[in-house]
Amino acid sequence: MEIDLIEENKEIVRRYRSLLRVCNRSKTKNERSQIRKAFNVALEAHKDMRRKSGEPYIYHPLAVAKIAAEELGLGTLAIVCALLHDTVEDTYITLDDIENLFGKKERIIIDGLTKISGVFDHQTTSQQAENFRKMLLTLSDDVRVILIKLADRLHNMRTLDHMSREKQLKIASETLFMYAPLAHRLGLYNIKTELEDLSLKFQDPDAYDEITAKLQKTQAVRTRFINQFTLPIRRALDEMGVHYEIKSRTKSIYSIWNKIHQKGVPFEEIYDLFAIRIIIDSDEEHEKSECWRVYAAVTDYYQPSPDRLRDWISIPKSSGYEALHTTVMSPSGKWVEVQIRSVRMDDLAEKGYAAHWKYKGTVESPESKLDKWLSQVREVLENPGDDALEFIDNFKLSLFSEEIYVFTPSGDLKTLPKGSTALDFAFNIHSQIGSQCIGAKVNHKLVPMSHVIRSGDQIEILTSKKQRPKEEWLSIVVTASARQKIKVALKEERKKIAEEGKSLLRKYFQSIHADWLAVNIDELVKYFETFSTQELYFRIAKEKVVLKDFKSFKVEGGRIKVNRKKEKLLTEESPKIITSAPSVGSSVVIGDAEQKVDFSLATCCNPIPGDEVFGFTTVDEGIKIHRTSCPNAQEMMSKFAYRVIKARWNSQNLVQFEVGLKFTGIDDVGLVQKITNIISTDMRVNMRAISFEAIDGIFSGRVIVLVHDTAHLNDLIKNLKAVDGVLTVDRIESEFS
Repeated sequence: MEIDLIEENKEIVRRYRSLLRVCNRSKTKNERSQIRKAFNVALEAHKDMRRKSGEPYIYHPLAVAKIAAEELGLGTLAIVCALLHDTVEDTYITLDDIENLFGKKERIIIDGLTKISGVFDHQTTSQQAENFRKMLLTLSDDVRVILIKLADRLHNMRTLDHMSREKQLKIASETLFMYAPLAHRLGLYNIKTELEDLSLKFQDPDAYDEITAKLQKTQAVRTRFINQFTLPIRRALDEMGVHYEIKSRTKSIYSIWNKIHQKGVPFEEIYDLFAIRIIIDSDEEHEKSECWRVYAAVTDYYQPSPDRLRDWISIPKSSGYEALHTTVMSPSGKWVEVQIRSVRMDDLAEKGYAAHWKYKGTVESPESKLDKWLSQVREVLENPGDDALEFIDNFKLSLFSEEIYVFTPSGDLKTLPKGSTALDFAFNIHSQIGSQCIGAKVNHKLVPMSHVIRSGDQIEILTSKKQRPKEEWLSIVVTASARQKIKVALKEERKKIAEEGKSLLRKYFQSIHADWLAVNIDELVKYFETFSTQELYFRIAKEKVVLKDFKSFKVEGGRIKVNRKKEKLLTEESPKIITSAPSVGSSVVIGDAEQKVDFSLATCCNPIPGDEVFGFTTVDEGIKIHRTSCPNAQEMMSKFAYRVIKARWNSQNLVQFEVGLKFTGIDDVGLVQKITNIISTDMRVNMRAISFEAIDGIFSGRVIVLVHDTAHLNDLIKNLKAVDGVLTVDRIESEFS
């Protein structure tokens, strides 16, 4: 294809001017000059580069900068860094160049946005995890790193069509695993929703298209319903003299898909498919009382569900989200969620932390909300340890959105993730209180430290100066900060014990007239295979290494001479190593008699021919074949992409595969016979097992059948759904019991 450079240059100028139009916070001449300078540097650095689509590479940094300015509301510094974010990683520009041309802050942010380069030992670490860790470690210094990275990821997801299928799956998995939860935690609802929807679009395009089509098909019906539902509310608010705007919000495609798969609810029965949002224009002093006035007006017309009132005005979410949520019954018998919030609350809900600069004067601004969260995760960030994968898992714990609100004995409010224990609460109060915790009183009742606390509980921690953190505590806590504090305490305790062992070893050296030299200590480290001096001291203190029992030690001129044992290749504590694995770019052909790579089908998702699949190299079970929609696929592709290989089915091989189906329906005479006739007689499908039960007129059942591929399975499901009385037929994802 011939490239029109003149037209491309015109388009670059158009996109640059479009960026300037949305830079609302960059108004001074100096700020505009900095943006222009960054654009020129990026344009020159990327001039010979093109994206997979064939477009000039500069389109990407311009788009990322525009998202940062327009959708995140960020200022000049962030726009400059967004324009330059790929220069250090992909061009001749260095971090020193960035600092000299722009400044130290720009250098720090762009360093946080630059992936780690170099060779990785894939047996011991994951490059994705290391890159996540590097990016997250800058979070406590400058949250703009994360915000620009989210803008970068959003544009990459919007333009993912041009990437290979393998790249699409890997990038979509990473997005769902880390970036969407991060956006959610920072209060960026719109970006989080779009990231999730786009991830689903590439991970499961059929499901995405099906839900999109159903939403479009039911749009007119929803619009009529919303107009009728809101009519009496509008009249009431007009009479009250409230300045308001009413919007409707349709549930995101990913949320709908998640509900269908996680809770087994068919699309037609999702009652919260949309919500009504009432946004009132009120000053900050009166907005809370105005929201409750609007709530009263709504519940005067419609009966609310007492269990579905959510007051996030009195106690905002830790992301800064504020609103009143209630679910009311409509005249047609449908439950409808109504969200009530002010213009300020709505702005914060849409842009999250990025909108904080407008409302810095508030008592509990989103900036201070974010600072509270950062203080909770800072221990994790500042003590990352050696294992990047463990670090990422710990950090993800701090992204959980469901929260509980509990109280100290003096009435102070504390926010913790749902599922937290009394021990989590103790560490949340103070590291020392957590370390000395022996139990708790919850609502004046004595409970163990493993007791799971609930919203509204009042908790008093019981301590003892004799108590010390124990290894098993790690299985009790759920918060990342508590886990990190326990690990730090255990390391400190280990150091103290090691000091005792060091003292014992020094005395032993004196008894055998050996000099206290590093070379002598190293000799013992090698002999006992402890890999470090501290580990040697620790084992001596714990009497796992008993020095006096070794009479074979000889001392010559103050130097220790030992008879070397035959060295082991691996100790019990050494990591298992994959001795052979397929080379990068290789693939597994399932059902090919000449296939040289051993593999097995994963039982977590039971793939069959026709399913889109990939291979995953395990540590000790060879290659496992998983469906791309496997519940574990997201984590495998996000953390261990280097162990993922291509896999495809040999279409000529007619092998039968086990698949499980589950049924629900209205119990009727002869229903089971109709189902079995379709399976065995009409479709000629072999059954391995079948079970049905009926309770109060509702039946449910499971059957294991042998099919050739997904087309064969889909035909069977279609015929079964046509049986009178059968309501749902679904494929069972996991191994059958």
